[in-house]
Amino acid sequence: MLASAAVAAGGCASTTAAARPFDRVVVVVFENKGPDAVFGHAPEFDRLAHRYALMPRFGAEGHPSLPNYLALVSGSVHGIHNDCNDCTVGGRSLVDTLEAAHRSWKTYAEDLPSPGFTGEHSGAYTKHHNPFVYFRDVRSSPRRLSHIVPFTQMGRDLSLGSLPDFSLVVPNNCNNMHDCSVATGDSWLRRFLVPVLASPQMRRGVVFVIFDEGEGGQGGFAGGLVPALAVGPTVRRGARDRHLLSHYSLLRTIEDAFGLPRLGHSASARPIRGIWR
Repeated sequence: MLASAAVAAGGCASTTAAARPFDRVVVVVFENKGPDAVFGHAPEFDRLAHRYALMPRFGAEGHPSLPNYLALVSGSVHGIHNDCNDCTVGGRSLVDTLEAAHRSWKTYAEDLPSPGFTGEHSGAYTKHHNPFVYFRDVRSSPRRLSHIVPFTQMGRDLSLGSLPDFSLVVPNNCNNMHDCSVATGDSWLRRFLVPVLASPQMRRGVVFVIFDEGEGGQGGFAGGLVPALAVGPTVRRGARDRHLLSHYSLLRTIEDAFGLPRLGHSASARPIRGIWR
C-alpha cells in the first residue's frame, strides 16, 4: 500500500511550546465516507466546520478499514491490507509512548461487551475498528486491556473528572455511518459532543472528528479524501489547514502536543497547523 502524499510533504521540525496547543485529545472515527457525502448533508458536521476547524485535504492510507486505524495509532499499516481478525502486530503504538511519558489513555468502543474484549463482533461492534487490540504488547497485558472499555464508561469518566489524556472513541457500525445513514451518525455526534465539550477537563482539549477511509483514490490518497474536523476551545473559529494531511499527520500532531517520540511515518508527516488559538 502506498504511503500518503502527506508523508512526503512533511518535515521533522523539533517540538516546541508552540507545537503543544492542547493537553487532552479525543479522537472519534467514523466510517467510509468522502467529504462530498457528509458536508452539505449533515447539519452537525456543517455547523462544526463553520464554528471550528476543517482540514479539507485530509486523506486515508488505503482500503479497507483496519490499515487506516493502525496507521492512526502507530504510524504504520504493518503490512496489513485487509480487515483481518486473527492477525496481530508486533510494533510500537501510542500505548507505548503515552505510558512511557506517564500519559493516560483509553479506547471507548460502542457495543464492546466488556473491558478488554478481543473477540471479532458483539452487537454492532466490530474488532477491526478497534486498533489497539491488534498489538501483541496490549493483548498480552491484562492491565492494558483494561483500558479498552465499553463506550458507556465515558460518561462516568466525564462525571468523575477522570477522562484520560488520550481517548479513542469508536462508535458502533450504525452510529459510525458504516451500516446506517449519514443523518444517524450526524445525530450521534451532536449528542456525543455536548457533555464532552462542557467538561472542565476539555478547557485545554480538542476533539478530532475523522473518518477511516473515503472513496477510491480521491485527492491522490490511496484511501481517498475523508472529512476531518478539529473541535473545541483550543481551536480558532472557522480555521482551515489546507495542506495535504493524513492519519499520520494527526498522529504527529498528538505526539508533538504531548512531547512524544514519533512513530513510523509520523516522523515525516506534516502536523496540523494554523488552526490553534
